[in-house]
Amino acid sequence: MKEFKGRVLNGGYFKGEAIVSHQGVNTLATFQSSALKNAKQVIAADQNNPDIFEKNLTGKALCLPQTIGSTTGGMVLQVICSMGINPACMLFSEHIDSLAGAGVILSVVWENSKLIAIDCLGQEFLDTVKTGDTIEITEDGTVKVL
Repeated sequence: MKEFKGRVLNGGYFKGEAIVSHQGVNTLATFQSSALKNAKQVIAADQNNPDIFEKNLTGKALCLPQTIGSTTGGMVLQVICSMGINPACMLFSEHIDSLAGAGVILSVVWENSKLIAIDCLGQEFLDTVKTGDTIEITEDGTVKVL
């Protein structure tokens, strides 16, 4: 087990599966297709991100450096949260970017979402966690890779 401590943006408890992206996640390309199809889960549609392409992200711990792409990124996060098909948490190795930050705020305030968001976990976090690993998160922002 390895432990990491990050900055809590929206806290909560979680224990479940990690999905890891070693590059920035394009929120529009990743989530929009599932949202437009009114899908029951998000299957990552960004073919330019081989780490997560065609993986189910719903209810998982999405581990990433930052989000990238269109200024609609925050809105896309809010929409998938309103549909209840969002990742359970977003764990950022770097500082959260403004697009993801806006999406987390919109999701929490407008949708009463429980989307956990923790940033500043560090590069060692992304180097350690692997897709399929079990992650446990505590309220204080401690992230354990089990």
